[in-house]
Amino acid sequence: MNNTSKTDWDRVDAKSDQELIREAIADPDNPPIDEEFLSRARQVQPPQPKRQVTLRLDSDVLEWFKQQGKGYQTMINAVLRAYKDVQEKEQQTQ
Repeated sequence: MNNTSKTDWDRVDAKSDQELIREAIADPDNPPIDEEFLSRARQVQPPQPKRQVTLRLDSDVLEWFKQQGKGYQTMINAVLRAYKDVQEKEQQTQ
């Protein structure tokens, strides 16, 4: 995984704080921190403690996750959680 920053730091450093704030507010990928956002954030459950397990995975699957970089085990957990959530939702609708 390439950890080289793609940010043009010279361009960022040349801007005033006001310009950076204006651009951040205008960025559609940077939602405002408003009451709706804070309300949703308050509903997020704290992470559950993890349990250590031994898990057998296909070599190519494990290598792919490892190539994604640091946090690959957390990513595997997130994929499994998403699958679990979809299965639970489908079971509730049956």
